[in-house]
Amino acid sequence: MSWRSLAFALPFTAVAALPLAAQQPRLTSPEQFFGHQIGADYVLPNYSKFHEYWIRLANESDRMELDTIGLTAEGRPQIMAIVSSPENLRNKERYRQIAERLARAEGVTAEQARQLAREGKGIVWIDGGLHATEVLGAQQLIETNWQLVSGQDDETKRFLDDLIIVMVHANPDGMELVSDWYMRNPDPRRRTYNNIPRLYQKYIGHDNNRDFYLAAQPESENLNRVLYTEWYPQVMYNHHQTGPAGTVMFAPPFRDPMNFNIHPLIKTGLDVVGGAMHNRFVLEEKGGVVMRSGAGYSTWWNGGLRTTVYFHNMIGLLTETIGTPSGMEIPFIASRQIASADLPLPVQPGPWKFRSSVEYSVTANKAVLDVVSRNREHFLFNIWKMGNDRIEQGNRDSWTIWPKRNAAVAARIDAENRQRRSQQQADNPMAFLGGFGNAAQQRTGEAAQQMMAAMKSPENRDPRAYIIPANQRDFPTAVRFIVALQKAGIDVHRATAAFSHGGKQYPAGSYVVKVGQAFGAHVLDMFEAQDHPNDFRVPGGPPTPPYDNAGWTLAMQMGVVYDRVLDNLTGPFEKIAPTNRVRPAAGTVASANVWHLSGAHNDAFIVVNRLLKANQMVLRKPDGTWVIPATAGSRPIVQRAATELGLSFTSGNNTGATAVRPMRIGLWDRFGGSMPSGWTRWLLEQYEFPFTVVYPQELDAGNLNAKYDALLFVDGAIPAYRSGPAAAGAQGQGGPGQQGGAGAADAIPAEFRGWLGNVTQDRTVPQLKQFAENGGTIITIGSSTNIAQHFGLPMSNHLVERMPTGEERELGSEKFYVPGSLLEVAVDSTTAAGRGMTSRAIVMYDNSPVFRLAPDAQAKGVTPIAWFDTPNALRSGWAWGETYLEGGVAAADARVGRGMVRLIGPEALFRAQPHGTFKLVFNGLIGTR
Repeated sequence: MSWRSLAFALPFTAVAALPLAAQQPRLTSPEQFFGHQIGADYVLPNYSKFHEYWIRLANESDRMELDTIGLTAEGRPQIMAIVSSPENLRNKERYRQIAERLARAEGVTAEQARQLAREGKGIVWIDGGLHATEVLGAQQLIETNWQLVSGQDDETKRFLDDLIIVMVHANPDGMELVSDWYMRNPDPRRRTYNNIPRLYQKYIGHDNNRDFYLAAQPESENLNRVLYTEWYPQVMYNHHQTGPAGTVMFAPPFRDPMNFNIHPLIKTGLDVVGGAMHNRFVLEEKGGVVMRSGAGYSTWWNGGLRTTVYFHNMIGLLTETIGTPSGMEIPFIASRQIASADLPLPVQPGPWKFRSSVEYSVTANKAVLDVVSRNREHFLFNIWKMGNDRIEQGNRDSWTIWPKRNAAVAARIDAENRQRRSQQQADNPMAFLGGFGNAAQQRTGEAAQQMMAAMKSPENRDPRAYIIPANQRDFPTAVRFIVALQKAGIDVHRATAAFSHGGKQYPAGSYVVKVGQAFGAHVLDMFEAQDHPNDFRVPGGPPTPPYDNAGWTLAMQMGVVYDRVLDNLTGPFEKIAPTNRVRPAAGTVASANVWHLSGAHNDAFIVVNRLLKANQMVLRKPDGTWVIPATAGSRPIVQRAATELGLSFTSGNNTGATAVRPMRIGLWDRFGGSMPSGWTRWLLEQYEFPFTVVYPQELDAGNLNAKYDALLFVDGAIPAYRSGPAAAGAQGQGGPGQQGGAGAADAIPAEFRGWLGNVTQDRTVPQLKQFAENGGTIITIGSSTNIAQHFGLPMSNHLVERMPTGEERELGSEKFYVPGSLLEVAVDSTTAAGRGMTSRAIVMYDNSPVFRLAPDAQAKGVTPIAWFDTPNALRSGWAWGETYLEGGVAAADARVGRGMVRLIGPEALFRAQPHGTFKLVFNGLIGTR
């Protein structure tokens, strides 16, 4: 059975099947089906009931069809309702094709676009439930869908005539978990979902809204496919919680900065739709809806469900709304009681019901439907206009003006002004006593053209294409990058024969990604460096944090080798549609007694783990090359890897090679779930490492060497070192307030009580030190490198300044601030950790630890792996005060007794994206005999 046929299957509920063609004379209301009003106090339906209800409603209503868009990580059907008039539903494929032609724009003239816009229907996406503890999202889907399929008012009928509304549940597994956890308590007033035991997406929890350019998880891939290869909505609306304190909801438009790759019509479209939302709230006397400066949301970052659509010419909406079925109160905040441009109508403080949150959400949904309905042709034409503009820009010289380029020209003007002032003051000492004023920054005529020419120099042109050579060190990982582009709806080309460009030869099988396509903004954003503006509320003050990352260029993170093409590119290229997923060409297997497999390949770890699982001999050379004796047991594994993974096995020898062995790996996690640990769990499964999840209570019990060879601690596991009386309270992240959180142990079901607790300085750290001293390996990432201070290793914080008193103080954010950005480090690839890497690497750095080694560190067994060897390490994002990084160590190995501790400051496994630094961890998870 295909997943498309699962829309009406109920594997998680025991209900009688309903005939698909049944048209019952009356519709079943939510109150009739669930036994309560949507938004009632102290009740939350789970996903099984949600699914069952939508099946019934789809059978009863001729305004609704139900589709399954794929399966979730836990195997549930992920459903989408398609809601419109009966006539539109009969012709929905025609309207879908119109939406696709306009969104892709290729081969469509302006006149054809206008005709298609007149014929077509507006496509509006409304989702809910992505973040499962933000329980309003799924509830408003139920209520809004009900009102649309049952409403007889003129406005609802207009919506249905003008629009096709796709209503998508974004996280079925999470809704099932959270609702069941909430409803398990028989006392309604004691119900809570703030202490769920695990992540509400199997692997990544809240980070399921950070996965939309990689689309590693099945839910993300399902949603992307509908957005970028099937329905192409002009407007999409992503519901979240919670609203800013003292208000009810944050709604668009958003604050600056805006990503410079996205089309200006996205910004103006957000103003139009956001304005319609705020206008309807005021008309309905629903106060407390804030915009822009009222919260930290912007349009800079790519990667969220709402934000990735901007790079596909779709207007992405986000609201954050208060409300819980357990009731709450809006607090009094004086500043929220003053009306302003960003808060047109304040709300009175006081008790707040969940039903009111549902009603606000329905108002917001209807405001969106109303503005698209009234301006249907404009929205349809505009998505074509944006796509067509990008196609044209990608086929001619064009420039994106980034802050650093602008700042360079501004600095040139300042230098000219200083020179002119110096000369004129020399001629007339009384000149310019009042300063230059704004006019001094202005240039007109020929001078203006010179400045624009400096900004738009030929070498600063946007690329027209990117070439990904097939003969690079780790081409299978480059192919994974291509697949990520395809999951986001990008067209790619493959060379069917060798070709040359710019004096360089490229082999057949190389890939070409052209910018001249409707979604070219996404192409640029995945290849080009981000240049986040310096964002300070006041000069000299602390920085304004970006919403999520400042830089993320995926090609850089994955270590992909690519060439930027600034001119037209032609060659023997075949176009590959996004739905036709590429894979590496089959590798070769030499006829030999011993095979060599390059250590440059990340996928080599899959092969090695398969061989070790089959009890086959594997060795490794100091340069990272894997050595595999040819046996009856190893041959089928090698042949399969060549076919499936595109790896080649050459003839070699085992001279100088050391035998390796599998390690018993323990991966730290905690009650409630750690997202970095969840991502790591997913990665270890993908690369087929054997591992066990280990919780703090087991660590505290000691005797760890009997069960584990390596322990892996991701960011957030190891607490900061404390001295004196405070040491007893030092513990890692966890407990209430995290996603999940523990709460009272007696309120937790017995099956989860073994997960409770945190890594502590007084109980856990001594056991970890004993584990290392007895020969164990400990790998730490991010803040878990705190273990260095716990173990008394000869290293300290590099990011400090020396005060006049001689005391060292950690740098404040007004001097050093690097949020989620890509930096370049030097790597010693001769170390055990660096095997298979090159001498340079791009790391994901998020105000991460940087180490200063003591003068005797190497004598005491500390070996640098990666370090900052330049004052200009930034490659993508925002780095304020980056010169402080120079000379700092990013990663190191330290001997502790008979064991080893690996300290990796940057986020080497961040959201499964930085394939270029996976080896820093993976190399430590294969032992030697």
